[in-house]
Amino acid sequence: MDCAYFDAGRCRSCTLMGVPHPQQLELKQGRTAQLLGAVPGLRWDEPFAGAEAGFRNRAKMVVGGTWRKPTLGILDAEGHGVDLRRCGVIDPAITDILPAIATFIRVARLHPYDVPTRRGELKHVLVTANPRGELMLRFVVRSQDGVDAIRADLPGLLQRLPQVLVVTANLLPQHIAALEGAQEVHLSGPATLDMPVGGLHLRLRPQGFFQTNTEVAAALYAQAAEWINEAAPASVWDLYCGVGGFALSAAAPGRQVLGVEISAEAVEGARAAASQAMLDGVRFRSGDATAFAQGSSADEQPELIVVNPPRRGLGERLASWLNECAASTVVYSSCNAESLAKDLERMPGWRPVRARVMDMFPQTDHFEVITLLRRA
Repeated sequence: MDCAYFDAGRCRSCTLMGVPHPQQLELKQGRTAQLLGAVPGLRWDEPFAGAEAGFRNRAKMVVGGTWRKPTLGILDAEGHGVDLRRCGVIDPAITDILPAIATFIRVARLHPYDVPTRRGELKHVLVTANPRGELMLRFVVRSQDGVDAIRADLPGLLQRLPQVLVVTANLLPQHIAALEGAQEVHLSGPATLDMPVGGLHLRLRPQGFFQTNTEVAAALYAQAAEWINEAAPASVWDLYCGVGGFALSAAAPGRQVLGVEISAEAVEGARAAASQAMLDGVRFRSGDATAFAQGSSADEQPELIVVNPPRRGLGERLASWLNECAASTVVYSSCNAESLAKDLERMPGWRPVRARVMDMFPQTDHFEVITLLRRA
């Protein structure tokens, strides 16, 4: 893949831009194998590679410039906007609407937030696309004035963009390096965006986490389901379950599945998806995964545990608990091979027997790796 922004030095976020995709996969698998070290009997499945362009189902566009001439993209080293509205790794369903969003900013006179002076109203525009091209649109603003300005001119925007099904405003008044704040204001459409992923129908709420690459997410859930069904457990926990992708994939007649996630927004979406699919054996609860696990007794613990932690990994407490728990199988999905390797060092009672790199983030050195762990 080629990128004019990268070639011009305007954006270097895609650190592997220009490297042939097969070579990117070799680098990622080689890096993971190096970090995990020599593991007797470990079988590496062929890396999964989806599309190398247009794969990002979510765009996080920083708004810069002026309300008359806004930029949608990133900030440069001085905190000024760099326009990237034709970014090639973003789903075209998203990039196609960005000119209309820029026009809306002008019509609504939404002053972009200027980081150096700490003035302005509109910070970010966040857009999520499902495989049908339907969109969730979120405006991150500093105050209620921004919410009111968006609401006043929103009907015209929705008339122009009927594919935008869900619209919200998020309030982030503080001058901090954060993508969004805690308060979300619903402006239009349903509470969730339907996200078909393989055979699943997930429900995305505005602040619920979901994998950035829908095609690779479907393959990731399918791989986990294959390993889970081979193990044939009667009970499964999905820790850090997000919107429920792994938990819903683990569903089977007679099997009890419980997903645990700290984000109440994500849990609401997961429950809606389970209800829509009429999966009575799948439940979700909101709470800290480590605290939940440590508070369980041996007879409450499942036969199989799925973990999908953030980049920092499981941490010492949960890794130590997993090392001693009653489960016989663990499926570990990691977005950071370094933290995966550290966690496995903390879990000498487990041995990886299968591993597969899932190229969730082509053109970058980031990726997902899923491993199947058995008792050592």
